Amino acid sequence: MAEQILILDFGSQYTQLIARRVRELDVYCEIHPFNNIPEITPDIKGVILSGSPCSVRDEGAPDLDLDQFRGKLPLLGVCYGSQLLAQKYGGTVLPSEIREYGRANLSYIDKHVDLFHEVSYDSQVWMSHGDTIKELPEGFDVISSTPSVKVAAFKVKDEDTYGIQFHPEVTHSLEGKNLLRNFVVQICGCSQDWTSDIFIDSTIEGLKEKLGEDKVVMGLSGGVDSSVAAILIHKAIGDHLTCVFVDNGLLRKNEYEEVLESYKDLGLNVIGVDAKQRFYDSLKGKTDPEDKRKAIGNTFIEVFDDEAHKIEGVKWLGQGTIYPDVIESVSVNGPSATIKSHHNVGGLPDFMKLKVVEPLNTLFKDGVRAVGRALEIPEAIIGRHPFPGPGLAIRILGDITEEKVATLQEVDHIFIKGLKDHGLYDEVWQAGAILLPVQSVGVMGDERTYEKVVALRAVSSVDGMTADWVHLPYEFLGLISNEIINKVKGVNRVVYDISSKPPATIEWE
Repeated sequence: MAEQILILDFGSQYTQLIARRVRELDVYCEIHPFNNIPEITPDIKGVILSGSPCSVRDEGAPDLDLDQFRGKLPLLGVCYGSQLLAQKYGGTVLPSEIREYGRANLSYIDKHVDLFHEVSYDSQVWMSHGDTIKELPEGFDVISSTPSVKVAAFKVKDEDTYGIQFHPEVTHSLEGKNLLRNFVVQICGCSQDWTSDIFIDSTIEGLKEKLGEDKVVMGLSGGVDSSVAAILIHKAIGDHLTCVFVDNGLLRKNEYEEVLESYKDLGLNVIGVDAKQRFYDSLKGKTDPEDKRKAIGNTFIEVFDDEAHKIEGVKWLGQGTIYPDVIESVSVNGPSATIKSHHNVGGLPDFMKLKVVEPLNTLFKDGVRAVGRALEIPEAIIGRHPFPGPGLAIRILGDITEEKVATLQEVDHIFIKGLKDHGLYDEVWQAGAILLPVQSVGVMGDERTYEKVVALRAVSSVDGMTADWVHLPYEFLGLISNEIINKVKGVNRVVYDISSKPPATIEWE
């Protein structure tokens, strides 16, 4: 088992970022809710306590027995975690007189402390807290301050227990990665050997042991997660894996043919299924986004089930589940509230009687891409923008018809091809077009028109949890708008979505 860092989650929006930063140091780590701690085994080299939206002063605030870690393992409390350490051992935490949120600079650093090795005086950090540690417990020493916060960081005498009031995991903490490296490598002694190549070798060996001569069936989407998962399983069991790629009639223009062709080059055994009409029939008359998602999900299950039954002796369902899906299903307060349904997460119904194998369920998206590149999967698949499971159905507001799908496919094709031709595709995390349920007046030649409106959307993001709109050049947007209006029959107006997530979402439905 790989050595690891245990991250205990108190509900912070930044907890996954802590894990990502640790993984970037080639050190394995896992996130667990503070109220569901795993067995502490010898491979756990240190513990990080996350931040939280709660105050340690609140009744019923998240709490746990820290004596099980103190003095036994290196311990780092971040924001709420640091306040919990201070309060539990006799310190005083009070509401901040001046709430410190945003950029701050460290005005004092104790350079003798390993945690601040190669961290500069006046280093910029990111604060996000409404409480302040006013008094430290006996034996706790201040090791860093800002002009407005005396206890920006502390260390417990004669033990590797630390607390920091700022967030080293966010990019606004300019030397935060140095601090995390100091904790994980110097203080915890992790050897930084959890690389893509090591992951590939150990995963393939594990799959061989788990699957043996059993047969596996897997649904492919053309995206990076399912593709990388399929290649790993294929390397373990070869032709005992059968992949199914379903054309639901809601893919991008020519995507079905192009994806099938790309999978041929990878040596995968892929069955292509043209099920467009079944999906269109299931969507007929549906306008509510959740109804559309459920109809697509149920139809996919029916189609997939039909194909799976044609393969004799299948015992396993392969899935491209990644680590954020796992984390969100065991969140601090139980499973997260349903924002929208996903038919590609959580397996298939009980009646299929298949066991699930998920080779990527310890990786974040950037880790999946790194593994994909190490496996030499083509960049056209690895660098592909995320695409929603329900496809264009949630980019057509209102009911779905073949005519609307064809219109949006043309618009989307012009936009995506334009991004690629102008060298902008790789600067964007996700892009697409939305067909709006409104018509607008226009003039073409000497005639007035009353035709459809489309919105273009392009965002930058790391993992889709937050996103900002991309400032595409006006000249580019002008060219794309003209091309869409001139070439796509029935569209006479193009708009560009400049909202960020939050408060908006990336998709419109």
